[in-house]
Amino acid sequence: MTDKFIFRFVAAVTVFVIIVVIVLNRHLIPGPAKAPAFTPYLPLLNAILNGTCTVLLLTSLYFIKQGNITVHKRLNIITFCLSSLFLVSYILFHYLMRTDTHYGDVDGDGILSASELAAAGGLRTLYFFILIPHIILAAGVLPLILLSFNYGLQMQVQKHKKLVRWAFPIWLYVTISGVIVYLMISPFYHF
Repeated sequence: MTDKFIFRFVAAVTVFVIIVVIVLNRHLIPGPAKAPAFTPYLPLLNAILNGTCTVLLLTSLYFIKQGNITVHKRLNIITFCLSSLFLVSYILFHYLMRTDTHYGDVDGDGILSASELAAAGGLRTLYFFILIPHIILAAGVLPLILLSFNYGLQMQVQKHKKLVRWAFPIWLYVTISGVIVYLMISPFYHF
């Protein structure tokens, strides 16, 4: 496959994923009237997947620094698969669950009262300080991951290294912040 084909494929996948996430977060596609019983467990599964990816990414870095390309490659394949599973689970959750969760919404009515806002205070600001870059970087890192993954599998080491300088820290931030976002928002889940 040519680089041109790979770039087009990566661009198409990235645009498709971003559109699907936006459409689902805006509730533009009707989901089922009643979510299946497993649906409330998907955010926890996503946090576990993100946490596992964090550990795998750091372990992969360790092994490549040791010169063990085989283990590095295997760990990255596992991480890629778990991140793909995360994406499927994330999309499934937002398709099935038709309610939004707001940070600080103690009573679950979807509207933050003055007392709820006051109680959330600085933690609400911190939550958005972590969440906003998480969302932006999660969308932006997808093409970097796909391209660096392709170059790594093809053993195009120089191209892989150039992309990984950017992809690795961004992907690591996204996986770590994903867990933090879950831990911060989960007390306000009402489903």
